[in-house]
Amino acid sequence: MSSVQSGRTEDTSTKVLVAGGAAEFAGIMLVIVAVLEGLQGIAAIANDTVFVRGLKYTYAFDVTTWGWIHLCIGIVGVAIGIAIVAGNTLGYLGGIAVAGLMSVASFAFLPYSPWWSLIVIAFNVLVIWALCVQLGRDRVDDDY
Repeated sequence: MSSVQSGRTEDTSTKVLVAGGAAEFAGIMLVIVAVLEGLQGIAAIANDTVFVRGLKYTYAFDVTTWGWIHLCIGIVGVAIGIAIVAGNTLGYLGGIAVAGLMSVASFAFLPYSPWWSLIVIAFNVLVIWALCVQLGRDRVDDDY
């Protein structure tokens, strides 16, 4: 059935391509951020003197504990990023949740690595935005 017969315009195919590209971009970005989270966790676990804390902070965990937290979040993030690239709608929702969780963990890790944490938070905001846009486009496409 062509797009004209179904009542859709020809620009719908472009819309579908852009939406798919945004989803793949978000999935790939989530995998990259999750790998970076995992590497940050491994660095903190292997040598907890890598990160030096400046001021006292409310979230006073041991650096090794933060390392395990970042490593676990990174592993889950890679799995969900792969689900997003595969086109799984639950992967989109999980991606939003994991990116939000990574942002919170990076915020709490600010005293140990402030610039890196801010960069990771910025990437996570970009991932959340792209996944929300994709979910909105999927919803509009379902209305037809």
